[in-house]
Amino acid sequence: MTEDGSHSLLNSQYNQHYHSVSGALKESRHIYMNLGLIPVLEAAEKPVRVFEMGFGTGLNAFLTWQAADQYQKSILYTGVEAFPVSMEEASQLNYEDVTSFNGFLKLHKSSWFENHQLSEYFTFRKEQLTLQEFSSEELFDVIFYDAFDPKAQPELWTEEILGKIASQTCPGGVLVTYSSKGIVKRALAAAGFSVEKHKGPGKKWHVLKATKI
Repeated sequence: MTEDGSHSLLNSQYNQHYHSVSGALKESRHIYMNLGLIPVLEAAEKPVRVFEMGFGTGLNAFLTWQAADQYQKSILYTGVEAFPVSMEEASQLNYEDVTSFNGFLKLHKSSWFENHQLSEYFTFRKEQLTLQEFSSEELFDVIFYDAFDPKAQPELWTEEILGKIASQTCPGGVLVTYSSKGIVKRALAAAGFSVEKHKGPGKKWHVLKATKI
């Protein structure tokens, strides 16, 4: 249980929480929704393509679905996850209660590598593979970069891997992430993003928003 009453999980392999212990829901709404998705969605005149590294608990995807329905604008979501949480773990998460929105377990029950029309406005796809293995012919408007901390997964924060992300981001597209470390800012800038620091949620000082140049 995190401080705002929403759940998170601890990954024992990396000794990393999936969300901030100061508030899982607060963190996701602040960074991935309010800083990343919502401004793009409000201005959108065509379906918004969202890519997430990685799908994890499914909270960001769930909030994306809720936003699509609330704004009545189409979102095409794709998430990658190399190490999925189990259905037993997912079924214990209280995200429907804290968001007053239904359908969370559909995200976890949905088959991999297929598109699923979960509502009139939300198309969902998840792929069980590493970011290094992922490829797509699509360019994305919004990137949720939610890998574990650079100390735990340094291979996911390099100039090379963020350059791959940049190549799949449309001009003017945005990437948001909780990490504001110097190595992350430098790697994003080298990959072709204009990087801004923003106030973080709760006790976190800063987060990053990067725009594809």
